[in-house]
Formats: sequence, C-alpha cells, structure tokens
Amino acid sequence: MSTPILRIVVTDANVLINLMHVSRLGLLAKIPNHEFVVPEHVREEITIAEQRTTLDAAVTAGWLKIEVIDDIGAITVFTELIAHIGRGEAACIAIAAQKGWLIASDEKKRFLREATARVGVGHVLTTVDVFVLAIKAGLLTIEEADADKITLEGRRFKVSFGSYRELVK
Repeated sequence: MSTPILRIVVTDANVLINLMHVSRLGLLAKIPNHEFVVPEHVREEITIAEQRTTLDAAVTAGWLKIEVIDDIGAITVFTELIAHIGRGEAACIAIAAQKGWLIASDEKKRFLREATARVGVGHVLTTVDVFVLAIKAGLLTIEEADADKITLEGRRFKVSFGSYRELVK
C-alpha cells in the first residue's frame, strides 16, 4: 500500500477570510493529505483585529504555517507580479511556482491567468474546493456546507450552484 502524496497549498486571504466567516478555519488542519501554508504577505493583508487573532491562533495551533519568500527565483516572480496583482496573491503564485505547490484562492481574471501559467491548470483550489474536500473527507455534511454557503452568500460570496450535493458525487 502506497502512502498518499502530501499536497501543500499556499493559501490566499480570501479563502482564509471566507472560512473565518463561517468558523471553519480549523478544517484546513483536518483535510487529509493536505497542508495549508500562508505567505507572510497574505498574513499582512489580514488587518481586521479579530481575523488576525484567529489566523495567529491557527498558526500557533499548527493548523497553518507561515511561509516567507526567501528564494531569489521566487523573489523575482513576486516582484514581477506585484505590478499587476496584489502582494498576497503575488506571494501565493511566487511560492507555489518555486516549490511546485498548489494555490487556494478565489481570485479571477489576471490572478487566475498568472497562476495557471506559472503553476499549471488544475493547481488552483477555491473556497468551494476546500468545502468539497472537507465533505469528501467526512469533516462536514452537505447540509452544514450548504448552511455555510448561505452565510457566505450574505457576505457577497456568490456561487453558481444550489447545493454542494451537486458537486459531491
């Protein structure tokens, strides 16, 4: 029997904040075969005191790890990208591209084009993907995920499906 591959995911602020809105940040520590890291630049984007406290507590608890850009290649990519996208998003792409990791972000347009070009098609997870992984791992029921979906929709997070039941087969 082979050991499952650990998938490391560089996580953007929008995914973290969405999970905080529904008190589900702890899911990131429980999803099997995944480890979630947060670039220091993303941590700096979390400026609401309660959210920063929650993020720091998750790091202290070992749910998340802070990642610093310290490779010259990643620094170069980061510097190129910040002319077009935010610092947190640029950091996610730079780290993931350098290390061959995945990215968790709900950003679209330029970010998604850059991420796909630099880390590959299918290497960007969204908040919805995190919920699907949690459901498949038995960490959340579809009903719990759907209730969280309604809460997030009230915070302007729109999705194109009615229920997670449509995504989990």
